[in-house]
Amino acid sequence: MVFEKVVGILASQFDVDEDEITLDTDLVNDLNADSLDFVDLIMTFEDEFSMEFPEELADSFKTVGDIVDYIEKNS
Repeated sequence: MVFEKVVGILASQFDVDEDEITLDTDLVNDLNADSLDFVDLIMTFEDEFSMEFPEELADSFKTVGDIVDYIEKNS
């Protein structure tokens, strides 16, 4: 369920097909995310999952799997 929500958010924000996003999708190399995108994503994930993401942690997210793992472990 977390994966599906994350994929929906990413697909919407980066205008890609949900089927193209996997746990191994690289946020920078595959989705071309930049620092502003990361800020927007973190705020969206915080709202969607009712949790806070420490600012310093955002830089450690490299793949979709990293985000899903964090949310599952901390929600």
